[in-house]
Amino acid sequence: MDRPPHVIDLGDLILRRFARDADLPELWRVIEESSEHLRPWMAWVAGHDRAATARFLDRRHEAWEEGRDFTYAIVREGAVVGACQLFRRDGCRGEGLEAGYWLHPRATGRGLATRAVRALVEEAFRLPGVEHVDIVHDLANRASGAVPERLGFSRHRRRPAERTAPAESGEEQVWRLTLRQARARAAQGARGAVAEG
Repeated sequence: MDRPPHVIDLGDLILRRFARDADLPELWRVIEESSEHLRPWMAWVAGHDRAATARFLDRRHEAWEEGRDFTYAIVREGAVVGACQLFRRDGCRGEGLEAGYWLHPRATGRGLATRAVRALVEEAFRLPGVEHVDIVHDLANRASGAVPERLGFSRHRRRPAERTAPAESGEEQVWRLTLRQARARAAQGARGAVAEG
């Protein structure tokens, strides 16, 4: 089964596969420092502790090996500042992947999530059989929604969802970018670059 690379080098920003034991202390600290920022939108933060972080890293390692979930540390200036992933949601047909992401509050507002997700999408479409990438967030989480909007995703649909975190509205926005759309945008960008040259 094909998988994305373990490291995606974006110059001043690196996405790299988490190392189980080696990343535990830093990831636990980053989540701890980010907990007030993440808690309104992410239910898992309520159960955050060092053991939960260790279980998360173990599960991500197993899921990567099985080709189900590819989770990366977002690293800037040598420090972990968040995480992003490509995964298949339970019940999702094989041609689609979903992208998820979060950042330490001190890393927000710099375009890092957008750059990380753009790189994930590019890698997703290099995998065989992937025809679309979705991003799903609670409708009230406007910061999360800004990322797919900047990347040219289309609003695919809204759907009801169980409220599991304090700020959630109970409705999710699903954004979608298809392989065809991505190729059309890349071709348009290439034509623009040639015209400018």
